Amino acid sequence: MNDPTLIKPALRTGLVNEYYFSAKLAEIARMRQEGADIINLGIGSPDMAPAPEVISELERYASESNNHGYQSYRGIPALRKAFSDWYGKHFGVMPDPDTEILPLMGSKEGIMHISMAFLDPGDEVLVPDPGYPAYASAAKLAGGVVRSYDLSEENGWRPDLRAIETSGTDRVKIMWINYPHMPTGARASYTLFEELVRFARRNRILLCNDNPYSFILNNDHLSILSVPGADETALELNSLSKSHNMAGWRIGMLAGNSTYINNVLKVKSNMDSGMFQPLQVAAAAALALPESWYEELNSVYSRRRILAAQIMNALMCTFDDSQSGLFLWGKIPDGYNDAEELTEELLHNNHLFVTPGSIFGNNGRRHIRISLCASEELLSGALIRVRERVNTNQLKTA
Repeated sequence: MNDPTLIKPALRTGLVNEYYFSAKLAEIARMRQEGADIINLGIGSPDMAPAPEVISELERYASESNNHGYQSYRGIPALRKAFSDWYGKHFGVMPDPDTEILPLMGSKEGIMHISMAFLDPGDEVLVPDPGYPAYASAAKLAGGVVRSYDLSEENGWRPDLRAIETSGTDRVKIMWINYPHMPTGARASYTLFEELVRFARRNRILLCNDNPYSFILNNDHLSILSVPGADETALELNSLSKSHNMAGWRIGMLAGNSTYINNVLKVKSNMDSGMFQPLQVAAAAALALPESWYEELNSVYSRRRILAAQIMNALMCTFDDSQSGLFLWGKIPDGYNDAEELTEELLHNNHLFVTPGSIFGNNGRRHIRISLCASEELLSGALIRVRERVNTNQLKTA
């Protein structure tokens, strides 16, 4: 109920809605309180723990009384060096740890910081459809104008740069890309990154690659910063959330040209007071983990992926088996008007939550996304529920 005596919020709050998962998880919590046994295959929050040695570092440094004060806005040198070494080892490019890396309290924070640092009112922002909703929300909150660009299954979920250029780029300031792509799992190629860098340089656009999924079911680690000329026009975000099971720790990074980094720092340093030092030390330990860490992690996700594929097949959804990342993305049967019709039926009739692709844009309207952040036991339980649904003719296939 609107109370005219209350202070009105800023107009910018009317430009965005509550994040989909915030509202949906609250609905699921209410259903569980009422006795429903909901299997949640919606959100991409890793359910496994970080490496034991990472937790040990956190505990050791947190127990020392002199490690609890304010920290540098740029992060401790050891963490910046660890991020640089990690990039050198896995991505073949080594940003200068003193000037070209900025640790963040999660890469989602960086999306907002970049938007505030570079957008003036009226500047256009190219946002992928389908794509992570935070790109558009941050642009709107910073005063930018969102301009979606289409990604299609027919084009391998890659942008049509010629079409974007033909429609005009005079007012475009930022272009968001995200490879390996969420939600579709599509991978980039070095050739695509070369094309994107040439496009951004030609049109004087800041190209921002959000790159947190490189290590999940993917052995081809690519950074936009490895392309010649990228330092003039590109920034890259990365995160420990997915690759190291540290989503709740809120540790990410931004890498790129030192001038761009310093502009982002102007915003960041006015919004936080540095990251807890023991978290930074533990994050540095995580970045130094051997290759076997990623192999063991992916062996778990590979087994889960098999079950997710069986769920997709049981739902009569089609999907590309070459996807990478924490999710499986599938196209729904023709019998449904849109993905939300299917996902709402699954939630309320079968107590199974999967994500409708429509929350990622209009081009996701006929797709669903299944998270691999659930145990094999839960995925097997979900498969049983879906097969029961099929056996009782609840599935609309045509």
